[in-house]
Amino acid sequence: MEKKAQKLPAEKGSSPLKRRDFLRLSALGVAGFLASPSAQVQGQTVPTPPVETNIGEILKIPRTKDSMPGPFPGRVVRVDTPSLSQEDGGERVYKALTMALLSLTGEKSLKKAWRRFVSPKDIVGLKLNPIGGTLLSNNPLLVGAVIRGLREAGLPPSSIFLWDRRLEQLGEAGFTEGRFPGIKVLGTEGKGPDGEYFTGEGKLWALENLDMEAPSYEASLEGKYDQETLPFMLNEGTRSYFSKIATRRCTKIINLPVLKNAGVSVTLSLKNLTYGALSNTGRLHKIWHRSIAEGCAFPCLRDKAVLHIVDGTKACYDGGPSAVAKFIWSPNLLLLGSDPVSVDSVGYDFLIQERIERGIQKADSPRGREFLRLAESFGLGIADPAKIVQARLTSS
Repeated sequence: MEKKAQKLPAEKGSSPLKRRDFLRLSALGVAGFLASPSAQVQGQTVPTPPVETNIGEILKIPRTKDSMPGPFPGRVVRVDTPSLSQEDGGERVYKALTMALLSLTGEKSLKKAWRRFVSPKDIVGLKLNPIGGTLLSNNPLLVGAVIRGLREAGLPPSSIFLWDRRLEQLGEAGFTEGRFPGIKVLGTEGKGPDGEYFTGEGKLWALENLDMEAPSYEASLEGKYDQETLPFMLNEGTRSYFSKIATRRCTKIINLPVLKNAGVSVTLSLKNLTYGALSNTGRLHKIWHRSIAEGCAFPCLRDKAVLHIVDGTKACYDGGPSAVAKFIWSPNLLLLGSDPVSVDSVGYDFLIQERIERGIQKADSPRGREFLRLAESFGLGIADPAKIVQARLTSS
């Protein structure tokens, strides 16, 4: 049974977080002041109380056969692909994905390889990352290749859907039901049938999409945003609720993060799941590393996210998780594994090395890997690069 989180008193004279500040905080991600145990007030360091969460209770929930890190802990496949284009109808990226799956599973049949993760009876949600719009979101060719693979594994279109937290962002990035015939596109937050964020009674339409009965993420932090600038978010209280898409709609999740930095760290598999499935996340940037790892320890993510495919056809080495054109380039690679911690560890090394070579930072930050170490301590995967087996392939 959930323990009720203690509601913290609001500070006198506090003001709502404006949209420009929210975007700035999101972009900074793991900047030192967000993760710091102290705050600067008029040049003096003032200790802040430690943040308490309910992770201890969550870790007591029994695991399943599908729980992270899945059937291939500590194994990651990297496939370097040629430059992708619409002209071949996605055949090159489909070939690269096929190579990665066969290498990871050791199967000779693609159908058998997919069946290591899903069955025809599953309802599979493809967790996308559309926050970068058309500039830096999932490559539609890769999404199409995953759908094609699931179809070949015996899943009908009605058992596959695309999803993220915000429905409008999916549409802005080009992920519509018209583009992927027969595939539903779902979002937790969005407008109601009347085209408004709020009902006539002043209630958020999105509340219907949050699971108030499933275990929620409790943290002794509280934030509230300006409803005029961020009207689609549930931002009050010390709880973050999971989307019903994750808790009820799907039986399996295929996780498709985009290769992006977040300050001196990265936003990949674990972050794509936690911050894409939870409400009231703005406050959690103050415990960025903890919240990413702890969120993925909840059963709706830990036991359902069975495959993680980092989309590195395009990526950003700075300015992430937002899309800033001058920092975007095309590594043309995929990272794939059932272990999200190992996948993120490999992606971390790749991006930090890119940042060092481009002179963005001089060396790896001691804090950059903290979320990986925490996730490993929760049994979600292997973080130590020395213990990770990486297969590197090249697709023509």
